[in-house]
Amino acid sequence: MPNFGQRAPASLWRAFFYLAVASCTLLAAPPSSPPPGLAQIGKPDAAESRRILEQFRQSGIAGGYYLEFELHQLPRRGNERVFPGKIWGSRNTRGTIVRIALTGPMGREQRILVQNGAQPSVWTYVDGKLAQPGMTALLTPLVADVDLTAFDLEMPFLVWPDVECTAIVRVLGRPAHAFFFRPPLNFSSQYKEPAAVRAYFDTQFNAPTQTELIDATGRITKTLSLVELKRIGTQTLPEILEVRNETTRDKTRFVLTAAALQLDLAAAIFDPATLADDIHAPASDRLVRISP
Repeated sequence: MPNFGQRAPASLWRAFFYLAVASCTLLAAPPSSPPPGLAQIGKPDAAESRRILEQFRQSGIAGGYYLEFELHQLPRRGNERVFPGKIWGSRNTRGTIVRIALTGPMGREQRILVQNGAQPSVWTYVDGKLAQPGMTALLTPLVADVDLTAFDLEMPFLVWPDVECTAIVRVLGRPAHAFFFRPPLNFSSQYKEPAAVRAYFDTQFNAPTQTELIDATGRITKTLSLVELKRIGTQTLPEILEVRNETTRDKTRFVLTAAALQLDLAAAIFDPATLADDIHAPASDRLVRISP
């Protein structure tokens, strides 16, 4: 069960990747099949549902920040592998922006820059080549053979306009609002999956304790679960997230290892032309170490 020992703001999963691929002006997709049944024990009215969702949409880390993390590949069969990564995040006139550096197999590093806003953009730098692959990068595994993607962590479905609060249910022993999201046309016309997303928000903390990606048949293909939280000053961050591929039963664990908040980051860090440049971590006295 997630450790909710301290009150957590609604910034939990979104604290890491502000990679939103859409804005609230997206056109809704035509009505599709009804959401899979839930064990309903009540639900908020329409106005309260909008308030809950809007509160989460507007949340995030205040100011510039730097994060260090590890991706643990946990296959059902085979050995565990660990891949280290770093994130720099901030905001500009277009919206939130993040720069990610991730070291994969054989020490191969890839860098990703994602600009959020009404006209989002994605750039990658791999093997000495700068590219702008478009939004497909959001659904590509961050590391080969690892199920975690930027879509999983950023949760761009939060701005999909076709959304319904279907119930209040118990998740991991706690009451949670169950929201069901359907993709807009400009997403579903490009990607067959996910056909829908169901997210459970803890009723006390408005935190997403669990998220499920659903295919066109209504089958859950991937489950993301919040495991542990970490408070640094007044900011609460997700310390451990787990992703399970419901087909292969393989898992990926995201572990936050260090963070520096309220940073004054140079705008040049988020210029695509500088992706080839090495960026130093903040001074050691600014870093809060969370795990070795």
